[in-house]
Amino acid sequence: MAYRADGFTALADPTRRAIFERLAERPSAVGELAGDLPVSRPAVSQHLKVLKEGGLVIDEPDGTRRIYRVDPEGVDALRAYLDTFWNQALAAFKQAVEQDPKEKR
Repeated sequence: MAYRADGFTALADPTRRAIFERLAERPSAVGELAGDLPVSRPAVSQHLKVLKEGGLVIDEPDGTRRIYRVDPEGVDALRAYLDTFWNQALAAFKQAVEQDPKEKR
């Protein structure tokens, strides 16, 4: 089976995280992103490809360039995944608080 990045895998790389954070501030083209980072335009393009495969960014044509932006659906999917753990922790906390003190011994 071929490797396919998910959102967490895509964000594991510090450069991809930096690109993602810049895109969260505002949509940008590859050249703009590369100008802000210590990596080449081809490297930024490769990082964007992984972020796109991970469902975290989308792109659209704008003349001869492509504008990349954060994909809200991909971010929502990551958040939903993390929320399951948060909800489990809150439920466990609620159960512990509501437990009869005699049962805690």
